Amino acid sequence: MRLDEMNPAELKNMYEEAKTQYDHYCTQKLSLNMTRGKPCRDQLDLVSGLLETLSPEDEFELANGDDIRNYGGWNGLPEMRAIFGELMGIPAGNIVLGNNSSLQMMYDAVSQGFTHGYSDCKPWSQQENIKFLCPAPGYDRHFAVTEFFGFELIPIQMLETGPDMDEIERLVEADESIKGCWCVPKYGNPTGLTFSDETVRRFAKLKPAAKDFRLFWDNAYCVHHLSDTPDMLLNLYDECLQNGTEDQVFYFASTSKISLPGAGVAAMGMSDNNLKEIQKRLSFQTIGPDKVNQLRHVKYFKNADGIYKVMEQHREILAPKFQLVQWKFAEELGELGIAHWNEPNGGYFINLDVMEGCASRVVELCKNAGVVLTAAGSAFPYGKDAKDTNIRIAPTFPPMNELNQAVQVLCTAIKMAAAEKLLG
Repeated sequence: MRLDEMNPAELKNMYEEAKTQYDHYCTQKLSLNMTRGKPCRDQLDLVSGLLETLSPEDEFELANGDDIRNYGGWNGLPEMRAIFGELMGIPAGNIVLGNNSSLQMMYDAVSQGFTHGYSDCKPWSQQENIKFLCPAPGYDRHFAVTEFFGFELIPIQMLETGPDMDEIERLVEADESIKGCWCVPKYGNPTGLTFSDETVRRFAKLKPAAKDFRLFWDNAYCVHHLSDTPDMLLNLYDECLQNGTEDQVFYFASTSKISLPGAGVAAMGMSDNNLKEIQKRLSFQTIGPDKVNQLRHVKYFKNADGIYKVMEQHREILAPKFQLVQWKFAEELGELGIAHWNEPNGGYFINLDVMEGCASRVVELCKNAGVVLTAAGSAFPYGKDAKDTNIRIAPTFPPMNELNQAVQVLCTAIKMAAAEKLLG
């Protein structure tokens, strides 16, 4: 029976049962953490051989005679750029490699726009009332970057097809103070959504009022499938070339959740014009990324097919965790009408919406019982979810037994918070 259909006596009885169960959890002194979407130890062990791929006898010389152990190679190893080229659907020559964090490359791209500008425009720091579009729920670290630089963050509603493109087009085409938009187009964080073909095409046809507008296309989960029927994402790079809008987009990806987050490789793709601009600036910033680590990846994976094979092994570890959470939600909450969640085909998160006004209380109850979740509202600009409904669930890191306990506590907390609200 739905909670909102129960009479006060039935509702109070349900609350008391949940409270008794909750008090029992509190006595167990649990210490469970589901705050971030990190690979678990089993996933890291999958690719531990990466650290053993190189030896002093290896060939470190490129075809042009450069020794990768030395300075140089501003854009990274050609072989590694070729691998990313296939994963991202971008020519290898239009890709620049970084070190282990694509977020660092995104931060740097924002920083360059802030200090020196793009497309021969004044630096963003010298323009007034600069703004950035933030499809929400979205990735909190994206929003934090542009908030740090002083942008006004404008939330954009997420629909089943991706961000509300009517709203994006209306805002971008009328306001030259809007300088960019964050996007996680495939298996989004935390929604699990993949943008529809029509959404991608509309992004490619955007006509921003700002000449220095940049779309930050973070395809972090491009190969992170959880099912036999993976989502397909239309290639924005190709669509932009057809529309003459290729300079409006920066593309990002990394091996952070493919190999080792602490020793991965990041990549940034871009148009020919943007590449010239970035190259000039990188010449002052660095004498080259960690090419030795890139060689490790090339020797270990060999090509994109090698990455696809490893991702199948990742899926074998992660899919049961997602299934466990979804099964628990269905069993404990399915008939109560107090929560809704997605069943993503890939990525690292489950998007949970609880009864309006209850998310913060759910997170608080879980914390008091020893289960730490991502703060309510984190997936929104400034950490403010106006309806206080959204909670990002990260099932990947805990072992199955801990995950089972954590989700049980979470379900109990959702019941208590909803009953408290209905009882007044």
